[in-house]
Amino acid sequence: MKSASLLLLDNNSLLDILHSGNFRVEEISFEEAKAIVDMYDTKQIKRCFQSSEISDLLYKHLGIAAAQFNYQEADEVLVEQDAIAFRTYVTPSETQPSILTDYGNEATKIQNIYIYCQYLTKVDPALWTPREGEA
Repeated sequence: MKSASLLLLDNNSLLDILHSGNFRVEEISFEEAKAIVDMYDTKQIKRCFQSSEISDLLYKHLGIAAAQFNYQEADEVLVEQDAIAFRTYVTPSETQPSILTDYGNEATKIQNIYIYCQYLTKVDPALWTPREGEA
């Protein structure tokens, strides 16, 4: 179990913290994100977003109920504190199929929304040593 809180971020909260220091960033899979979350006690995980789409992703794809984590503004990150950013990546739809919604109206697809994960650790630049392949 880790001592500092794990922060769960989205695009907006990630931007809020990036100005606060130097970070090591790694692309990770959903399985790796779940394994990292499992290393922490629920009380140590802070949800720094209010997006229902990302909350649904955590529950459906990772088996994690985001509502169980306390909300915290993403303002201060400590050196060696970890975070997982659930980033959205949007592309225009190449087709515009229409569907009938549960409400009985027609909805047209205009974009594709994807989510990917990044693992961040705040580093002290005086102590930072590059990993193999990093500059």
